[in-house]
Amino acid sequence: MSTKNKILDSAESLFADKGFNGTSLREITSQAEVNLAAVNYHFGSKKELIKAVMSRYMNELSPRLETALTQVCNTESPSLIDVFSAFIEPLLSLNDFKTKGTSNFLQLLGRGYTDSQGFLRWFLTTQYPGVIDNFVLAVQKAYPELNAEEMFWRLHFTMGTVVFTMSSSDALIDIAKSDFDRNLQISDVIRNVIPYVAAGVGAPMPSSATA
Repeated sequence: MSTKNKILDSAESLFADKGFNGTSLREITSQAEVNLAAVNYHFGSKKELIKAVMSRYMNELSPRLETALTQVCNTESPSLIDVFSAFIEPLLSLNDFKTKGTSNFLQLLGRGYTDSQGFLRWFLTTQYPGVIDNFVLAVQKAYPELNAEEMFWRLHFTMGTVVFTMSSSDALIDIAKSDFDRNLQISDVIRNVIPYVAAGVGAPMPSSATA
């Protein structure tokens, strides 16, 4: 394995487990068995390393997700369930890219929000704008009455729900086993959250928003 990939793999593992803020470059270099100069040579900074870790997944995910959302937009009368269900197969395809790829990516995405990594959110939205644009178009197709302000709030609340759910997915899977004797996988967690967020986005418009 190349030095660059050793650094990326070690960084990904530590970031997912301890968070971006809780992981030092020293821990990454120790696990990867490289020196700090190697990190600086390949990435230049911790921020650039974080971007590189996320880009490995986004480069795989983005084209599939854009295609899935475009198909929803081309449907005559899509539902919000259809919109959010478009995420399932692209996300699960990350398991073919890397072992536990879906879970790892969603953990990292959750860390990007819970660790207040504003630069990472900016990077993802500017580097992969097609995902956001196609998602918004699909939501508008499914719920055309939703105005721009309500769209903003509902998608913000949706992201909060998804991030919280996915950042604690391992604990939720353990609870499902201990409390309900259910053997779930990350795909089941994704499918369970879809009706909830779809119902939230599709809630009736408040009178103040329609006035």
